[in-house]
Amino acid sequence: MSHIDAFFATVKLPTISEVAQQLIKTLNDEDAGIQEVSAIIAKDPALSAKLLRLANSAQFGLPRGVATLDEAIHMVGMAKVRTLSLAACMNESFPALPGLNAHEFWRSSMACAGYAQWLAAAVDIDAQQAWLTGMMLRLGELLIGQANPQALVEIEKLPHVPGARWEREKQHVGFAETQITAELARRWNFPASMIKALEHALEPLEVSTFSKLAGVLHLAGILADVPDAKADAIDMLEANLLAKLGLDATWMKAKLPASDSFISIA
Repeated sequence: MSHIDAFFATVKLPTISEVAQQLIKTLNDEDAGIQEVSAIIAKDPALSAKLLRLANSAQFGLPRGVATLDEAIHMVGMAKVRTLSLAACMNESFPALPGLNAHEFWRSSMACAGYAQWLAAAVDIDAQQAWLTGMMLRLGELLIGQANPQALVEIEKLPHVPGARWEREKQHVGFAETQITAELARRWNFPASMIKALEHALEPLEVSTFSKLAGVLHLAGILADVPDAKADAIDMLEANLLAKLGLDATWMKAKLPASDSFISIA
């Protein structure tokens, strides 16, 4: 048994809904279309209602309101609606944990998703896949908290220096949350590109085959650790990684999105 398998033997795998499982299958199917995705989401009335509320919120700024799921998909886009649906399903799959500020956790996860989407567009990779993978990045910490509540207390101790949580996790449980999330994604049958990126997000430059998505996740995770990040947060990012991705720090400082502009599903 591998070390990661031994860790997973100590936790109860979160249960995701049948709707989420079917949506994950469409991520692996290039032929999946609007009608198929809409039919899957429509099986869950509560999820459908949540998506309609999101689509009609100021965050999307649609020129007119939408009244049906099909309208939302056509106005917002199938990829966006699908990733939002999966995010909402996962948000409800994990119970609250003592020692973890749930509001701050999901704020950070949504910020990571938003930064990942922004950076993905800049380096020409799938922005919706980056958003979803970024949202998932910290899920491994929830499993750490389930397996070892005392370790979670140590991991969450102040101050929260950007990136330090990953090092604390490795110190206390032997893995960073990104590696645990990668294994969770594998067991949930997410696409291989997402699993690989999560596996390598901790040290994206230390692998033989560089993944742009892994690099984007690493940067997004650091930025998400800075509440209300401003332009000077870019100075914390590894220059070698920015160069590998072809990102210009001056451009990033000028274009850094405000954290309150990101979509929230919590």
